[in-house]
Amino acid sequence: MIVFGIAGWSGSGKTTLIEKLIPGFNARGLSVSVIKHAHHGFDLDKPGKDSYRHREAGASQVLMLSNDRWVLMHELRGAPEPTLEEQLRVLSPCDVVLIEGFKAAPVPKVEVHRPAHGKPPLWQENPHVVAVAADVPLDSPLPLLPLNEPDKIVQFILDYSSRHES
Repeated sequence: MIVFGIAGWSGSGKTTLIEKLIPGFNARGLSVSVIKHAHHGFDLDKPGKDSYRHREAGASQVLMLSNDRWVLMHELRGAPEPTLEEQLRVLSPCDVVLIEGFKAAPVPKVEVHRPAHGKPPLWQENPHVVAVAADVPLDSPLPLLPLNEPDKIVQFILDYSSRHES
């Protein structure tokens, strides 16, 4: 399983890039999963719905399913946030896992960097950034990938992963 991060400052276009990378992997016959780390709390449920009421009543897990999809909600209830490794074990088998967030995790990452946002590049401080995807030319010792050409980024990730298999 290829595990690859997409890193960058908030608003840099990480989610948009991931959205464009997934069809590129799928076109190569690869299944893709995504792990997104949210820095702030979130809730996919709505007050008043049965599943929300079950969680509010104290259920640790609520699994909802239909003929289209299923979702498992797990309430931490004060327990520590699971590690990336623990979350990877929860995923169904797949070929590629793209990770948004988990900046410090020891997995290779492509940084989405837009100088127009006025933020410093992450690669200078993060040893796990192995390439930079940008919309303008940059001065970087790392491979520079064209942000608006997702197929080239997909190919970079596949090539990099095949060279660094453990």
